Amino acid sequence: MDTADTVPDAATGAAFFDVDETLITVKSMFRFLAYYYRACGLPDEKYAESVGWLNDMLASGMPRAQANLKYYELFAGHDADRVAEIGEAWFAEELDGGDLFRPSVVSALDAHRADGKLVVLVSGSFGACLEPVRRHVGADVLLCTVPEIEAGRYTGRVLTPMIGEAKAAAVHELMAARGLRPEHCHAYGDHSSDLPLLEAVGDPVVVGDDPVLLEHARLRSWRRLSGSGVPAQAR
Repeated sequence: MDTADTVPDAATGAAFFDVDETLITVKSMFRFLAYYYRACGLPDEKYAESVGWLNDMLASGMPRAQANLKYYELFAGHDADRVAEIGEAWFAEELDGGDLFRPSVVSALDAHRADGKLVVLVSGSFGACLEPVRRHVGADVLLCTVPEIEAGRYTGRVLTPMIGEAKAAAVHELMAARGLRPEHCHAYGDHSSDLPLLEAVGDPVVVGDDPVLLEHARLRSWRRLSGSGVPAQAR
């Protein structure tokens, strides 16, 4: 999903931001799922059952990228427009809570935009809950998981995954399409699955305390933002 209306000068580069627990403080997929089930009148036990099903697959050794695809099976048969409508309401409620965004990461995003960078959100979550986030922060492009829709309803299948190596592939494709040089680009991520994304650019920034990313930051002199949003040296 590419939602840019204008393209900054290619020479200025781009800034790529993971979303869940990087730009925002929560896992949007799960927070939205809980809200969506409530909006549909389903009991809390249904959410616990769904999350337990996903966690059991991860515990059995299923790769995170594959488990991510399984999440979208939960929406099979659901009306896509209704899911998007509930996504807007979910975001409004989260925003009213006052602590949805990491201030320092939003500040970094604003600084990159002011510097003329193309601002891109990159996430394994999907547009129903990410499009309101994109609009709120003024990002130019949203690269996210794209579930399949037929006759206005989700099929449970995924057309475009966006996790791990898929993030890096999408970022490389966008940079090539827009004439952006990796050395002019920045990326922010919080989880070891974001490593391919961070390695795709010239200025990777680790957000939080993931031990795998911190070790890469230490060995490769990457910048770091602590989970509290305070700039920190990699340990």
